[in-house]
Amino acid sequence: MTKPPFETDLRLEGWRLFWAHLEVQNVNSDTLAARRGQVAETARQRFSDTPAISGNPTAAALRRLFRAAGCDPTRYRPASEALLRRLVKGGELPEISPLVDLNNCLSAELAVPCCVMVEGSFSAPLTWRSGVEGESYESLRGPFNLEGKPVLFDPEGPLDTPITGNVRVKVEPDTGKAWLVAYMPASELDLETAGATLERLADGTGITVTY
Repeated sequence: MTKPPFETDLRLEGWRLFWAHLEVQNVNSDTLAARRGQVAETARQRFSDTPAISGNPTAAALRRLFRAAGCDPTRYRPASEALLRRLVKGGELPEISPLVDLNNCLSAELAVPCCVMVEGSFSAPLTWRSGVEGESYESLRGPFNLEGKPVLFDPEGPLDTPITGNVRVKVEPDTGKAWLVAYMPASELDLETAGATLERLADGTGITVTY
């Protein structure tokens, strides 16, 4: 876990990208449901209220990185912070699909944005930089302006931002293989911690993790 599987030009300083390949085998729905519940409860125990989330060292580091990229994190929250806020307010991790559910569990556990992208929906080399004027994509929320946001690109264009996902790489309920990427502040998290956390969350779910 010391070398990422894709050549990535990191033009934004202070970030570390964690990659893992996920493959659905024989999914254990009961284990995955229990895992979602455990993760949600752990988040509520870690964070008593929403100010406690933004004060968390990892979340605070993410906010600084967003600002350095040109993005106001109070207007465009990191996806992980938005997720944790919902959990602290009493929400649960919904059942979406096995790969997305595992992705959301990792995001809540690490307190960083994570994304699963369908295998074969993008290619190397990748670039991690701020979006510029005129760059956008069709996000899961509709058209999304990428100017001034941290964005992952491949040769065809924008792939993902740690705010909202791209329909181009969207995982469907029947998707069997995908790449997961976690957008981490290098000052707070290392690849080994991310890998160990993902493997613990995936254990018994019927989803295999490789690098």
